[in-house]
Amino acid sequence: MTMDGKTVLITGGNSGIGKETAVGLANLGASVVFTARDEAKGAAAAADVSARAGREVAWMSLDLASFASIRRFANDFLARHEQLDVLVNNAGVMLQHRSETQDGFETTFGVNHIGHFVLTQLLLDRVKASAPSRIVIVASDAHRQARSGLNFDDLQAKKRYGGLDVYSKSKLANIYFARELGRRLEGSSVTVNSLHPGTVNTGFGADGDTTGIFAFGFSLVRPFFKNATKGAETSVYLASSPDVDGVTGRYFAGCKEKAPTTVAQDDAAARQLWEVSESLVGAVQSPSAR
Repeated sequence: MTMDGKTVLITGGNSGIGKETAVGLANLGASVVFTARDEAKGAAAAADVSARAGREVAWMSLDLASFASIRRFANDFLARHEQLDVLVNNAGVMLQHRSETQDGFETTFGVNHIGHFVLTQLLLDRVKASAPSRIVIVASDAHRQARSGLNFDDLQAKKRYGGLDVYSKSKLANIYFARELGRRLEGSSVTVNSLHPGTVNTGFGADGDTTGIFAFGFSLVRPFFKNATKGAETSVYLASSPDVDGVTGRYFAGCKEKAPTTVAQDDAAARQLWEVSESLVGAVQSPSAR
C-alpha cells in the first residue's frame, strides 16, 4: 500500500490522533499538510512528524472557530496545492462551559461540525478534480449518547448546555455530514466515510477545556485509553487502504465497518442538518465573503 503522489490535508494535526495520522500517511509516501491554531505547536509538530516519517511534512495555520480564518486558509491551500486526494476532518473540541465562536456559533458545534462543513465546501472542487479521492471524518462512538438525535430547535445549546451532551451531538452531526455528503457525491469517485478512533489518550479535554470534577474524571480514566498511534489506525486505513475503494457514507471502527446507532442512520435528519447548516452559514457571511 502506497500513497506516493497523493496530497493529504489533516485538520488538527499538531497533537494526538491528527499528528499520528500525519505520521502514518507520510510513512506511506503521501505529501502531508496538517493544520494547527498555534504557531509554536504547529512548527514543533511539523518538525517532529517530519523526523519520524523521514520526509518533509508541512503545517498551515487554521482556526475552525473563525470563518475568516477558514477562508484565508482555503485560499492559501488552493494556491499552493494543485491536488487534494484526501481530506481528513480530524480537529475537534469538547468544552465544559458554553462559549461561542467568532461568528456566533456554540463552540463545540461550531468547530466540530460547522467549521468543517465550511472548509469542506471551499475545498470540494479541488477534491473532485483529484478523484478518485477521499474525505475522512473523525466522529466518535460518543454519538451513541445522543439517543434522541439532534435538537433542531436548539442546535446552539442556548436553552440547555452540557459539555458531554453537546459533544455527543456534534459527533452525531459528523456522521450525518458524512452520510449526506457521500450521498450528494455518488458517482463522482469521491468517497466520504466517518469513524470512531477508539477512546484515545491525547490532550483532548485538557488545556483548560474542562475544570473541576469534569477534568478530574478525565485524569482518572485517561491512563486506560488507547495511545494516539493506535487511535489513528482507522483514519490511516480509510485514507489509504484499497479495501475501501468505492465505499462511501459508512461508519468504521477498528478498521472495520460498524453500524452506528439507528438515530445516526436517519438520512432525513442528515439532509435536514445539511440544509440548516447551509442556512446558518449563509446567514453570517457578508455578500463580499461569498
